[in-house]
Amino acid sequence: MAEWTKTMRTTLRVFFGLLIFLTILLGIALGIGLSDIQNVGSIESFNANQAALPTRILDINGRLITQFFADEKRELLNLEEMPETLIHAILTREDKEFFEHNGFSISGITRAAIGVLTGNFVGGGSTITQQVAGRLLSLRNEFSIRRKLVELWYAFQLERRWTKFEILEEYLNGSYFGHNTYGVEAASQFLFGHSARELTYAESAILVIQLAAPGGRYSPILNPNSARIIQRTVLDQIVDNGFAPREVVDQSFEEYWASYDFSRSNTTTAYFEREDQAPYFSEFVRQQLQNEILLGSANIFRDGFTVHTTLDLNYQTVATREMSLGLSEASRIFNNNIRTQSEYAAATFSPTVDLLSLAFNMPQLRVAGQKQQQQAKSYFQTTLNPALSLLLYQFTNDAQDPLVETSQISLLSTVTETGTSVVEGALISLENETGYIKAMVGGSRFDPNTNSFNRATQASVQPGSTFKPLYYSGAIDEGIITPATMIYDSPVVFWTDDGKPYAPQNYRGEWSGPVLVRNALARSMNVPSVRVMSMLGFDKAISYTSRLLGIDQRDLVQRGFTRNYTLALGVVSVAPIQMAQAYATIANQGIAVTPLAVRYVEDRFGRVVAEPERQLREQQARAGTSRILSPEAAYIVTSMLESTVGDGTLRYPTSLVGGFDHPIAGKTGTTQNWADLWTLGFSPYFTTAVWIGFDRGGQSMGVNQTGAITAGPIWAKYMKAVHEGLPDREFTRPPRGLVDVEVTATTGLLPPPGFSGRVITEIFKEGTQPRTYDTSETYMAEQQEILVSRLDTKLLEGTGALSIFTDPVSVGNSSIGNPAGQMMDVSLELDDDIRAILASVGVTTQPSSTGPFTVEPTIEADDPTLYDGNIWLDDEPGDFELSNPYLD
Repeated sequence: MAEWTKTMRTTLRVFFGLLIFLTILLGIALGIGLSDIQNVGSIESFNANQAALPTRILDINGRLITQFFADEKRELLNLEEMPETLIHAILTREDKEFFEHNGFSISGITRAAIGVLTGNFVGGGSTITQQVAGRLLSLRNEFSIRRKLVELWYAFQLERRWTKFEILEEYLNGSYFGHNTYGVEAASQFLFGHSARELTYAESAILVIQLAAPGGRYSPILNPNSARIIQRTVLDQIVDNGFAPREVVDQSFEEYWASYDFSRSNTTTAYFEREDQAPYFSEFVRQQLQNEILLGSANIFRDGFTVHTTLDLNYQTVATREMSLGLSEASRIFNNNIRTQSEYAAATFSPTVDLLSLAFNMPQLRVAGQKQQQQAKSYFQTTLNPALSLLLYQFTNDAQDPLVETSQISLLSTVTETGTSVVEGALISLENETGYIKAMVGGSRFDPNTNSFNRATQASVQPGSTFKPLYYSGAIDEGIITPATMIYDSPVVFWTDDGKPYAPQNYRGEWSGPVLVRNALARSMNVPSVRVMSMLGFDKAISYTSRLLGIDQRDLVQRGFTRNYTLALGVVSVAPIQMAQAYATIANQGIAVTPLAVRYVEDRFGRVVAEPERQLREQQARAGTSRILSPEAAYIVTSMLESTVGDGTLRYPTSLVGGFDHPIAGKTGTTQNWADLWTLGFSPYFTTAVWIGFDRGGQSMGVNQTGAITAGPIWAKYMKAVHEGLPDREFTRPPRGLVDVEVTATTGLLPPPGFSGRVITEIFKEGTQPRTYDTSETYMAEQQEILVSRLDTKLLEGTGALSIFTDPVSVGNSSIGNPAGQMMDVSLELDDDIRAILASVGVTTQPSSTGPFTVEPTIEADDPTLYDGNIWLDDEPGDFELSNPYLD
C-alpha cells in the first residue's frame, strides 16, 4: 500500500510538472501570437484589410491573359433555413464536438499531431471555429506553427463575441466547395440543381466532403467513384452518431446514385464570362493551381495571386486564328459532303438496299412506300452498315463502287442525325528544350456551358500513322534497323500470342515490293511498319512509345498498349499534348520533355509562394538525365521525318506556305474511316501537334479530308508564322557516333565499283552501316543473258508459248542483318533489244525509268491527291498513288 502511494505521488508530480511546463509553453506561444496581432483591430473587422483581389494570369512576357475572380452573386442562407441533414453531416465530418468546445479541440489536435508524427495523416485538428478564423484572416494558405497559434487566439475571440450559430452560419455560407462555388447554396445549386434548403442526407454528405478536397478529389462530377466511397463513410458515421436511422440514410444513398447523371460535363460558373485571350489554356492553369500547385488551400478568386505562365500571346494569337479558319474550312467541306451526297443518296440508296434485301433475305430492308423506306434506312444505318463499312474498307479496291458510296453516305447521315456534326480540333505547341506550352487551342469556340472540354489535354483519340515514328526510333536505337534497311512490302501473316493470324493490309491491296525504311516511313506504308515493330518486339515497342508519350505504366492496357499487332498502326488512345511531348523528346535529342504551363506564382504582396518550374528542374536533376533515346537515334529519326516534309505526305502543306526558312520534320496521320486527322512536326525550336475530328470517336470526316489535307495546312501556317524573325538554327547533330555512307537507292547496300544505278548518302549509327555490296546489277546482267539464250532457243524452235521467270536472289542487307529482306524476288530490267525480241513474239513489257525495284514518277507539289490518295479532289487522278493513300 505504501509502495502504491509512493508511486501515485511520483505520478502526480510528473503530471503537474508537465502541466506547468505546457502552461508556460502555451503562454509563450500566445505571447508570440499576440505580438503579431496587437494592431489588427476588432473581431468584427477581421477581413477588412484583405479586400478581394482577382488572380492575374500572365504570359511569358508579362502580358495579361485573363483574371480569375469570384462570382459575388451568391445567395446567403440563415442557419434556420438550412436543413438538419446538412447540420448533421457537417458536424459529423468536420467537428463533432462543435457545441461543446470553446474554439479548439484537444482530441482533434492530439489526433492530428499523432497522424503527423506517425505519417498516418487522417485529417486536420482545426475546429470549425478555427477554420472560420483562419479564413477571415486569410491564413489558410500558410502552414506553420505561428499561423496555428494566431488562428487559435482568434478562435477564442470568436467564441467570446459570436454565438455558435453565427459561427456555423458563417462557415457554411463562406466556405469553398469546389467548382468555383462558395457557400452551401451556390454549391447545392451547382451540384444538385436545387436549393440547399432541400438537401437530403446523401447530398449533404457529398457537400461536406468537398471541404476536405475542394480541388476535385471527391467531386461527384470529376471523380464519382471516390466521392461515392467517402460519401458512404460519412453516412455511416451519421448513423453511428445517432443523427439518423440506418433505413433513412440507406434510402437516401440509393436514390442519389439511382438518379445520378454520369454523362454530366464539367461545366463551371459565372466567372467564365471574363475576357480571356486563351480560355482553354487558362482553364488548364486554373485546374493545375487548385489541384496540384496550391492544393485548394487558397482562394484563387479572392486572394490576388499573380501566375506567371509559359504561354506566348503572340503565338497564341496565330494558333487561335489558324485553328478557327481551319475548323471552318473542315466544317464547310464536311457539310458540303453531306449535302452533295444526300442528293445522290435517293438514286443510290434504295436500289442498293433492295438488292441486299433480296440477296440476303432481309425483309427489314425492303423499300416500298415512304414509311418503309425510312424504316429500311434506319435498320441499315444502325444495324447493318457498321459491319458492312468495315468489310468494305478491308476488301474493296474501288472507292467509287456504289456499295461503298452507299455505306459512306449512311455514315455521314448518321453523324448528322445523332448531333455529332460539329467538327472539333486541337493545337498544342511546345518549346523543345524547356517543355514550355507556347500555345494551346482545345477546340472550337470556348463556352463554359457547352464547349469547355479541352481536347488538347483531355481527348482520348487514336494517333494513326503519327504513332509510327515512336517505335521506329526504338528500332533504330536498338540497332535493329537503319534508314537504309530494305523491307519487303508484300502480303504477310503474323501470329498473335494466342495463336490468331493477323494479316495487315495496305489500302486497296497495293504492294510496293522491296522498300527502304526511310521511304516506308515517309510514305507511311502499313506492312513495312508492322514488320519493323515485329522486329523490335512488343515489349520494347510498348516501352519506347509509352515513355516517349509520358504514359504511366498502370494506364497502358486501358489505353490499348497491349501485345497486339494493331499497335503498329496507332490503334491506341492518346491526347494531342502527349503526342507533342513525344515528338518534342525526339527534337530534344532524345531527352524527355515534360509540358509546363506555370513557371511560378506570387501572392498579392509579390512574394513567391509556388515555383512549379524550379521543382520540376530539381526533380529532373535528382533523377539524372531522363534520356529515352540516344542522341544518334533521335537525330536519325529527325532526318527521316525531314524526308516526310520534303518528299512525303507533308510536301503539299509545305508548298502552301512557300516552304520553311528553318529545318522542319514531321508526320501526318489519318485513322480508319477518316475519323482522326493529324499533323505533327517540329523545328529546332518548337514542336506542334494539330488534331481534327469529332468528339465521338469513329465518326468519319469524309474521304476528301485527311491529315495532310485538313490538319496539315493549319500546322504549316502556324509553324511558318511563329518562326518569323528567329535566328537560323539547325538540328543538333551529335559530335560522334554517326557516319554518312553512300548506298544504292534500291537496296541500301554499298555500290560496287562501276555501279551505274542511283546512289544516295544515308546516315547510320556507327557500327550499323552496311558492309555488303549491292550485286543486283551483276545479277540482272546474268539473268538477261539467260533470257536472251532462252529467247534464241524458243525462236529457233518456232515455239509460240514463252515462259519467262527468274529465280529468287539472296540480297544481304547490312552487317546488322535484316530477316525481312534476305530472300526476295527482284524484277528484271530489260534493255531495248530484248524488248524488241519479246514484242516480236507477242510479249508486252512496261519500261521503267528508275531501275528494277521501284517506279518513282515526278510528283507535283501542288497536287494533294498524290500525298493522300484523295481521289475526291481530282477528277482525273494519276496512275501513281501511295501504298496507303487514304490513311495519311
